[in-house]
Amino acid sequence: MELRINRRALVGLGVAAALTASSFAVLRTDTGAASSHREAPAILADPLNDNTDVYAFVSPDKADTVTLLANWIPFQEPNGGPNFYPFATRSRYNIKIDNDGDAKPDITYQWTFRDEDRRGTTTFLYNNGPVTSLDDQNLLYRQRYTLKRITPGGSKTLVSNGIVAPSNVGPASMPDYGTLRKQAITDLPGGGKTLAGQSDEAFFLDLRVFDLLYGGDLSEVGQDTTRGYNVNTLAVQVPASDLALKGDPKRNPVIGVWSTTDKQGPKGFVQVSRLGNPLVNEVVAPAGLKDAFNALPPAKDADVPALVKRVTDPEVARLLESIYGIKAPATPRNDLFEIFLTGIAKGNGPIMADLNSQTLNKDAGKLRPAEMLRLNMSIPPTKDPNRLGVLAGDLQGFPNGRRLSDDVVDIELQALAGAAQSGKLVPGLTDKVDRNDKPFLATFPYIPLPGNVAVNQR
Repeated sequence: MELRINRRALVGLGVAAALTASSFAVLRTDTGAASSHREAPAILADPLNDNTDVYAFVSPDKADTVTLLANWIPFQEPNGGPNFYPFATRSRYNIKIDNDGDAKPDITYQWTFRDEDRRGTTTFLYNNGPVTSLDDQNLLYRQRYTLKRITPGGSKTLVSNGIVAPSNVGPASMPDYGTLRKQAITDLPGGGKTLAGQSDEAFFLDLRVFDLLYGGDLSEVGQDTTRGYNVNTLAVQVPASDLALKGDPKRNPVIGVWSTTDKQGPKGFVQVSRLGNPLVNEVVAPAGLKDAFNALPPAKDADVPALVKRVTDPEVARLLESIYGIKAPATPRNDLFEIFLTGIAKGNGPIMADLNSQTLNKDAGKLRPAEMLRLNMSIPPTKDPNRLGVLAGDLQGFPNGRRLSDDVVDIELQALAGAAQSGKLVPGLTDKVDRNDKPFLATFPYIPLPGNVAVNQR
């Protein structure tokens, strides 16, 4: 597919939606926690269900496949024993794909977990000797998982007895953690692979944005807040044809991706987290509405007028003006509406480019605006990725999907400051954290191994 890009227009990449309380009068349900780095009030008491980040990209070493990553359980201190960081056994962890633009999942990859705990009343240890393999008898606690692929036509079990890579207890207990992770990678029927286990927290940023946007004078920047912490990762790599509408990625190259957690309650499973584009709920949504947004399915986004308003009139832009004197762009911000709710296509809004909207799929029906991470699977990986993604002319980067190396904070700050309107970046408007502290891997699952050094020792 030929891409004709208006570079000036594509500079603008921003954060998406937040909601007002009145918008949820008809959406009252059994809401629970929320997603993305402890950003919602209820999630503070439920970290096992806290979905922190979603990544979707064409695999750099296998361009006919797509890799989907979703992380949970933020800010894991590596020395956090004795129980460390298991997945919840009464929850369903999901990565969802919409390939026809109706904002409903056409494909869901769903993981559920169960414990194997041999500690009993004899020890408090996670392991009672060095662990050199996943079936090592010294590993006293392990988890197994079932992975299903769910479509409107039914459910298929892809993995029935997968083993989770354990938490990285330390060098004495796990002298070669890389071997344990490799053993946890499981092949999928029909091609592809999956992994469940612990990883390095690869989302690099300075979270002091909450102190009056980096101290009120951009003095509080340059510190990678997540450096040294770990997360739990669910990863799947599958042929692009497994994700495309009608199995045809050439004719229908665009998918929308988001992740959710469903927690079992007295009335059945309830969605308690939702995550598509980064920082949506963490930075934009007001505190009183965060839990409600995370219970909302994307198909309902267009029914909430306040959601559309927060996209087209984002609060952060006004804060940048009041604190830093960076004049907020005129509203409505239809460029942000296109980027986050419809995907970028010439027929969707002011950005004159065909990039990553499901309207580009020849067999898609009518598009329903919804917040999700959209990826055009026909754009091949670049050998020299730019951390600013599409903003810098690297069309495989955010917001066309999201790679591990994409600097989404800087991209979003610049967009909210008006780069989409002016075509120019604001000098100095950056959190000055440009890359992860650990290098990314060249092969699946690409996200680095978890650390085993205490954060306060760094």
